[in-house]
Amino acid sequence: MIFTFGGAIVLALFINEIRSTAFKRITQNISYLPHFLSWVIIGSIMMEMLSPSNGVVNKIIELFGGQTIYFLADKYWFLSIIVASDIWQSIGWGSIIYLAAISGIDPQLYDSAKIDGAGRARQMFSITLPSIANVIAIMLILQVGSILNAGFDQIFNLYNFKVFEVADILDTYAYRAGLEQGNYSLSTAVSLFKNGVGLVLVLIANKIVNRMGHTGLW
Repeated sequence: MIFTFGGAIVLALFINEIRSTAFKRITQNISYLPHFLSWVIIGSIMMEMLSPSNGVVNKIIELFGGQTIYFLADKYWFLSIIVASDIWQSIGWGSIIYLAAISGIDPQLYDSAKIDGAGRARQMFSITLPSIANVIAIMLILQVGSILNAGFDQIFNLYNFKVFEVADILDTYAYRAGLEQGNYSLSTAVSLFKNGVGLVLVLIANKIVNRMGHTGLW
């Protein structure tokens, strides 16, 4: 959540700083594209790229004299791959709402800042970020509410028994309990517990945001 939520904001800020309209549109389209690919496709791409025998990543490592790494079978590497692939798949789409909020900022604010001698970095931190703070707060509340949704499709398509210790999540546990073991009552209880915790986290996050002076969900 730290990397994907924060990454979407950073990407939106950087895209906003692109002055060429054509290049900005190309960058946006490229960043959005992974969102429309299913995790079945992304998982297959990751497996091919990280394959210990024919994967392009291991070929590059061997080219520089390194040893083959079993990325998807190593629990330490697996966590990094999960985070990296989730960032690649989601931050482009997540940046859309921030770009929309940035486009609504009064251009006169930037003109005044330029007259006062503010550079682009100062404008970003003193105008852009404060102007979209309420949008960031609302999106943070929604993200906190789904923090236990660790990405069933992603994990299910990438994990294996060698990384089970670090890869198993509530969603995959509920899947095994319900569909594989036929224990539907336990599967329902796990899902209900997860949703209950999510609701409590939303209420807490909304309260904190309101106390900080921002506009929450209610």
